[in-house]
Amino acid sequence: MPKYTKCPLPFREIGTTVTALVGLCTLCAAAPPQAIDTGGLLQHGQFLHIPGPNPILTPGNEGTWDDVIVEAADAFNDFGTYYLYYHGNGGNGYRIGVATAKHPLGPFRRHGDKPVLDLGPKGSWDDTHVACAMILKEGLGKYRMWYSGYGQGESEKWGIGLASATSPAGPWTKHPGNPVIDHFGYVGGVVKRDGRYWLYTAHPIGSTGPDYSPMALATAEKPEGPWTKHPGNPVLRQGEWGEWDDGGFSEAEVVHHGGMFHMFYGGAKLYRPRILTRESIGYAYSTDGVHFTKYGRNPVAARMAEPNAAAYAEVHAIIEPPFVYLYHTLRYQEPWRKRFTQQFPNVEDLGVQVLVMQRPFRLDMPVLNLATLPANTTTSLSSEVCRPISLCQVERVALTFECMFSRKASGGLVVAVYSSPDGITYDTDPLNVSSYLPRPGRTLRVTREVEIGARFIKVQVNNRDKIEPIQNVKVTATLGG
Repeated sequence: MPKYTKCPLPFREIGTTVTALVGLCTLCAAAPPQAIDTGGLLQHGQFLHIPGPNPILTPGNEGTWDDVIVEAADAFNDFGTYYLYYHGNGGNGYRIGVATAKHPLGPFRRHGDKPVLDLGPKGSWDDTHVACAMILKEGLGKYRMWYSGYGQGESEKWGIGLASATSPAGPWTKHPGNPVIDHFGYVGGVVKRDGRYWLYTAHPIGSTGPDYSPMALATAEKPEGPWTKHPGNPVLRQGEWGEWDDGGFSEAEVVHHGGMFHMFYGGAKLYRPRILTRESIGYAYSTDGVHFTKYGRNPVAARMAEPNAAAYAEVHAIIEPPFVYLYHTLRYQEPWRKRFTQQFPNVEDLGVQVLVMQRPFRLDMPVLNLATLPANTTTSLSSEVCRPISLCQVERVALTFECMFSRKASGGLVVAVYSSPDGITYDTDPLNVSSYLPRPGRTLRVTREVEIGARFIKVQVNNRDKIEPIQNVKVTATLGG
């Protein structure tokens, strides 16, 4: 008896519009045996995929603890601050860090210069790696973190640990009885329902492909357990041979929303070596947290929608209707940063995809944010400075420019918009140019609608003042459809 159900709709590699998902695919061509309310998620509208302003976080500066690789852990909104947890590696094992922002799409800034959860002492169960953090708030000033870790010589036998804090940024205190579960894979999500904890992990690691797994479940009445592994594991299996997710899953978060369990997962199409494997994001849902139905029009966020994207892995979600924000590890098809050219393809950043649940919509997307633009300087079109704006699902776009002129400012500002058919190579002549006179000691803020004439656009800002810098330079795109 399978532990999941597959929706009857055929797989589509990439679609411009995905019909809204309700119940057991009540909008599918095949009539479902029973209609189940999804609690408002993806009802009465369209399901659209918009790539975010990627990358949203890159490895730290050389010499820092996370200067080689950053990979996605949890994403969490607390009192209007968005916490993006990740595990980073500078060559001495994975540790857990966090970056924060006031907007779900950033810009994200690292919290401090050290990990918020470090390795255990030598000889302990987590002295080699700590990773895959998942945060649950249980009250005012009461936060839990479940995480994966292993010690020397225990590769692929990751245990699960527990830590607690009075703030999402820590400091985090590890539970003295760790690990709370032995050998149970990569933590994906924790849900608390009806006084019980539901822990979802990618396990057993490597059983569907190198570093890939089906999804497993364990439950407990207390955060530290004792934990009972579900006897019918796995609760979600890889696709059949030839399907887009036949290699299994890198990680998946389960979110409880509107009375339903919603799983967003990185589904793999295996390549050799493992780092070249292609991944997109799929969706499955359940009424009981055990029997999941895969959406028949998966993937809901196909990697091909984003220029140069090879994989959306280790997926975590924040649901804020009418949007679902999917945070993930981002790998590339081709190297784009000189610093890591020799290490490619072992280069990973953090990215985000946006699922739009209904029309009409308005989505604000930060694309440029500089504390200072020096005199007589033009910003680069590099993705390290300016994020691409995807217009594939967009009917209208407006750009808002903000900056602060110095008191001695005498030169103006030029903002140019460049277009691209593929998001990689941009036209040499701008699509749109706007010039602004200096406002000494004052803030400039202006919003203008831009013609949609291509699939992607980027913004370039030129400080024409020969002496004075410009402060707090920001560009925000408002996408409508």
